[in-house]
Amino acid sequence: MKAIAYQTAGPIDRPQSLVDIEIDRPTASGRDLLVKVEAISVNPIDTKVRKGAVPADGDWKVLGWDAAGTVAECGDGVTNFKVGDPVFYAGSLVRPGANSEFHLVDERIVGRKPKSLSNAEAAALPLTAITAWEMLFNRLDVSRPVPGSAHAILIVGGAGGVGSIAIQLVRALTDLTVIATASRPETIAWVKQLGAHHVVDHTRPLAAEVAALGIGAPAFVFSTTGTGRHLPEIIELIAPQGRFGLIDDPETLDANGFKRKSVSLHWELMFTRSLFETADMDEQGRLLNEVAALIDAGKIRTTLSQVLSPINAANLKAAHAIIESGKAKGKIVLEGF
Repeated sequence: MKAIAYQTAGPIDRPQSLVDIEIDRPTASGRDLLVKVEAISVNPIDTKVRKGAVPADGDWKVLGWDAAGTVAECGDGVTNFKVGDPVFYAGSLVRPGANSEFHLVDERIVGRKPKSLSNAEAAALPLTAITAWEMLFNRLDVSRPVPGSAHAILIVGGAGGVGSIAIQLVRALTDLTVIATASRPETIAWVKQLGAHHVVDHTRPLAAEVAALGIGAPAFVFSTTGTGRHLPEIIELIAPQGRFGLIDDPETLDANGFKRKSVSLHWELMFTRSLFETADMDEQGRLLNEVAALIDAGKIRTTLSQVLSPINAANLKAAHAIIESGKAKGKIVLEGF
């Protein structure tokens, strides 16, 4: 079967950074589904792994942690799906990725594809939707108010993949006021379309930007990017006893400034459940089904912004380069082998 992979980690502009290859088609067993991959999307994690993860000598590293497709085989322990079911999911960090014609994935982290979306539209959602959902409702617990705060959330990096779906989930499932950050005309327009009540410029001091809104100190801050750069401003602007969450990887994180305000800090990695096969691993399949229901009910929409076709090394390299430029809006999807 066709796949896209690399043997040497490093920058995307090398000829061998991502290569079209042929590998054996796997077989489903246990609780695994074998999925015929129809569309994939690209996330910052793809670029981070490509730059730093070195496969064993002679091995190929296949990336990809977002896919939509059709169940081609079921392992003998599968109970939730059957051959022919359309699905979407984000996979596992410790297994081969979905940049291949067929892909093995544990059924517990798989959702039923939204009926109203194409494969490309669905592939844009799983990793970012799981990340946003787990941060908002499991880590920050946004349904529990912070006394005396503005009933609001600041989402830093509102136009990115995670920010784009987080804005929608907050609007669809809570009564919080959404403040999103964006700095370019196209990203400002994007976050407004997704439902942000207010937009502030993250190239300016965030504390002053938020204070100028006149709504008070937000209860929650969800930082998706640039946390190291923005942390002093976040410490200043967040409400006492507020809750702060991040998903990026700052070189250092000096959280001492939060002590005076008794702010709790939450880190989210959506791969934790599959990495450790936690007792609640099947929550990811369940929440993807809830996301699909919200989509089909018209309460949220796909964050797809660009489609490249077919799925090959040249297009995947182009997508990686866009992600690394820091100029991406929403999600980039590759469709069809």
